[in-house]
Amino acid sequence: MSKAAELAALIGSQSALSNRNLIINGAMQVWQRGTTIDSISGGGYLCDRWRNNFSGLDGNVDIDRSTDVPSGQGFFYSNKISMDASESSLDSGDYFQLQHRIEDQNLTHLVKGTSAAKAVTLSFWVKSSVASTYTCSLRDPGNSRQINKSYVISSANTWQQVELTFEGDTTGTLDNDNEIGLIVGFDLDAGSDRTSGTFSTVWSDSVLNTRVYDTTGWLESTSPEFYITGVQLEVGEQATPFEHRSFGDELARCQRYYQASSETTGNLLFFSGHVDSGATYFAKEKLTVPMRAAPTVTIGSELGKDGFAGAPSISWQTTQSIRSSNTANANSNQGYYFFQYTASAEL
Repeated sequence: MSKAAELAALIGSQSALSNRNLIINGAMQVWQRGTTIDSISGGGYLCDRWRNNFSGLDGNVDIDRSTDVPSGQGFFYSNKISMDASESSLDSGDYFQLQHRIEDQNLTHLVKGTSAAKAVTLSFWVKSSVASTYTCSLRDPGNSRQINKSYVISSANTWQQVELTFEGDTTGTLDNDNEIGLIVGFDLDAGSDRTSGTFSTVWSDSVLNTRVYDTTGWLESTSPEFYITGVQLEVGEQATPFEHRSFGDELARCQRYYQASSETTGNLLFFSGHVDSGATYFAKEKLTVPMRAAPTVTIGSELGKDGFAGAPSISWQTTQSIRSSNTANANSNQGYYFFQYTASAEL
């Protein structure tokens, strides 16, 4: 083989291995909302792109960015989930599931709903204070379809890697849009509402009581802890080494769904311009990256202003910009203001 051919083959092999992980922030690098919370709400996020779904729990769910990671794998952070009080007894509706939601348009290459539908493999590193049999699932809410797999944590408080392959789904279709195409779920525990049916390990209609293999005892244990990192979902029936992306790349991907300003980083919304005496001033500012949808914007601390009577309010927002309005002080013809903000367009 010529040198040119060898180079082309090498470039081709590297291209094939890049951008293969469908999970964003699988190494738990990006934490725009903060790095610890002592009571997260059901459906809430802390680690970017990782949603905490739960119901009926006696204690509070705590989330922390942890530096406890598997040795020699290149990870610096894991997502730690813990409870400040165990369940006195596991009620039927109790459950906790960590979720990652993927847009429809990022899944078209799976050719779902055809005879050529592709299998995917989920791999991740996990550690739990409770040794038991746990559940991972893929759920397609648009077509009300699901597939579930179990895995065993054989030794408590020990890092292990898990690899699970899910066959392709030949039923239903995915839309080429920005809505939810797939929910990747990690069930820590669940009551009978989710465990009483026959555990579904092939693609089938989504039925609540067939989603979880069994109760794990995690919610009823004393001071339970669960750590996860290195999550990868890729096409094919075999896991490949984790795709480590740069922090900047991962941050930009996360900012499609959530952006937060910080006084310490200088990432603030800043509006300035001409104002007429006593008039309302409108200003537009670009978002850091275009977002999945027009975001919900929350104004935080006001950090400075001149020429304006009060705090700004958001007039409208698009996927790429925010427009705010404010009332000028009398006799002002120039003005500026800047403030902290959050913009959320989560799935």
